Amino acid sequence: MMMADNLCPMLTPDLIVEFGRSKDRRIGVGAKGEKARFRKVASRAEKLGIGEVVIFEDSDELASALREGRIDAAVRGNLDSAVAMKAVKDTFAVRKILRMALLQPARGPLFFFAPVGVDEGWTVEEKVELIELGRKLMMRLDVEPKVGILSGGRHGDRGRHPVVDRTLSDAEEIVRRAVEMGYDAKDCEILIENAVEDRNMIIAPDGISGNLIFRTLHFLGGGRALGAPILNIDRVFVDTSRAKRSYLDSIALASALTGRGKK
Repeated sequence: MMMADNLCPMLTPDLIVEFGRSKDRRIGVGAKGEKARFRKVASRAEKLGIGEVVIFEDSDELASALREGRIDAAVRGNLDSAVAMKAVKDTFAVRKILRMALLQPARGPLFFFAPVGVDEGWTVEEKVELIELGRKLMMRLDVEPKVGILSGGRHGDRGRHPVVDRTLSDAEEIVRRAVEMGYDAKDCEILIENAVEDRNMIIAPDGISGNLIFRTLHFLGGGRALGAPILNIDRVFVDTSRAKRSYLDSIALASALTGRGKK
């Protein structure tokens, strides 16, 4: 599949490493039971100039260190997802976590993707919020969003199932609201293969389908997942999968987001 040249122009994993270079930053990384492996990752990051990497074995301590400013950014690493997200919610007093993943297919450029948590993005309002917060994230990496909204079918599938009908109507409403707010937004139906050709922010119909797309691309399709920054807290916390082979790109992403001004 051919990819458009304007999809996330200039943004590459190597450029994110460049953005992340700073000897002054301290990046906390969660590591439970694999400290030797994480020390190697920390050493590689520090050799690349990505600040100082501090290893945490406890989710509450990682979240507290981030809130108190003892570290500049955090990466979940291999800490348990439910425990780590609860620690973030408790520490930062948020009811729900909203994340946006930075993904790269096996053949193609980077794109931003949400929702990725099964409990995220279930309403029109929440998906619009993901777009708004996601733009702030993307602009910190100098990327102007081009939003593609997915639904559960093509327009011609309307009437085949009530859930499909709802996702089609929701997508139309989200695009309408996004355009009114000044975004370049497009209804991409169920055609994700077309959406990634000219969109750099993809919004899935709901958290379950988003999580399945993420897992299929990353675990079965050989795609790369740099991490999923949490959007609705005022500090940088990059969520990651415990199945990642290396967290170097996630550490670089966390550092890059910390060091670049909010726009």
